Amino acid sequence: MTRSAVLFCLMLGAAMPAAAQVTGPVPAPPPTVEAPAGTEGNVAAPALQSERARRLDELFSRLREADGPRQARVLEMQIALTLAQSGSDTADLLMVRATQAAQQQQQDLALSLLDSVIDLYPDYIEAWSRRATLYFARRELGRAVSDIEQVLRLEPRHFTAMVGLGMIFQQLGEDRPALTAFKRALEINPHVERIPEIIRRLTPKVDGLEL
Repeated sequence: MTRSAVLFCLMLGAAMPAAAQVTGPVPAPPPTVEAPAGTEGNVAAPALQSERARRLDELFSRLREADGPRQARVLEMQIALTLAQSGSDTADLLMVRATQAAQQQQQDLALSLLDSVIDLYPDYIEAWSRRATLYFARRELGRAVSDIEQVLRLEPRHFTAMVGLGMIFQQLGEDRPALTAFKRALEINPHVERIPEIIRRLTPKVDGLEL
C-alpha cells in the first residue's frame, strides 16, 4: 500500500468509531433508535435524524472553536460516533461483519456486506465512508471518489472525506482540486493533522500554474 493509501485509511479510520473496530474496550456510543417498519431507505427514524442533526451542528461548531488538538480529538470522536448511529440492528450487524472481514483481509466479503447496507439504507453515511476506504485501498479510485461524493452530499462537513478526496486528486496529478479539498477540510476542522503541511507544499505548485 502506498504512503498516500496508508494516510487515507488512517484518516478515515480515525473517524470510524472505536466500537466498530471490535477490539478492546470502547466508549459506549450514543443510544440508537430502531427505525420503524416502512422507513426503508432511511436508516434512522425521524426522531433520531432530528436529534443527530442538532447534535452534529453543535459538535462541528465546537470543533471549529476547539482550544487545541486534544480537545479537537475528543470532538472528532464524538462526531464519528454520532455519524455512525444507524438506528437499525440490521445495519449495525452488517457493519460489524464488514469491519471484521476487512480486518481479516477479506475485502470482497467486506465490500459485499457494505453493498448490502447501502442498498438497504442509502442515507447511511458511515457505510459510504467505509466503502470508499476499501475502494481506495484496492486502488479503485473512481469508485472511491463516487462514494466520497455521496458522503459529502449527505454531510458536507465530513472533513475526513474531504481529506480523502484531496489525496485521490493528488494521486491523479490534480493539484488544484486537491488543494481546494484540503483547504475546505481545514476550514471545518482547523486541527486536522498533517493537512496544513500538505497545503503549504501544494500552494506554490498551484500558484505557479497560474503564472
